[in-house]
Amino acid sequence: MTREELEHIIRASGDITDQYEFVIVGSQSMLGPVPTPEDVFTVSMEADIYPLQAPELADRIDGAIGEGSLFHQTHGYYAQGVGPETATLPADWMQRVHRVQNGNTGGRVGYCLDVLDLFLAKAAAGREKDRAFCTALLRHGYVAAASVLALVPTMPIDQEAQRALRATIRRWAKAW
Repeated sequence: MTREELEHIIRASGDITDQYEFVIVGSQSMLGPVPTPEDVFTVSMEADIYPLQAPELADRIDGAIGEGSLFHQTHGYYAQGVGPETATLPADWMQRVHRVQNGNTGGRVGYCLDVLDLFLAKAAAGREKDRAFCTALLRHGYVAAASVLALVPTMPIDQEAQRALRATIRRWAKAW
């Protein structure tokens, strides 16, 4: 997915829900802070998105421009309507979001996660695809292990999960 495709999804989500502000979580939120990242970060054809003020409307997005929809068939990319609970994020993540708003978004606003918060959300999820994404963030210099480790105490997970998360981050940092 490209930045322009993400902007199209923001605009279409606004048209569908009549909402103004959206949060983009998941790998394609990378396109906020880094509009033209390396190819490894743009392989996904879906953007996880929800309306900031009315997350319950995410189902409308999923139904209208989600996987298998006419939108998906026409454009080759799609939106996945999700909710705020989809990503486990540090307590102050909203203070670091990157605003995407221009003519291509129809004036609507997409708030994309900062790369530090994206890394932590992916690391907390812990799937194989998340490991690959996080090690690529480290390898390409978008995050430093020390920076993400410093945010682990702000994650809404218990002490044992924080310990495991720190160990995972250190292991990934050494592996690449």
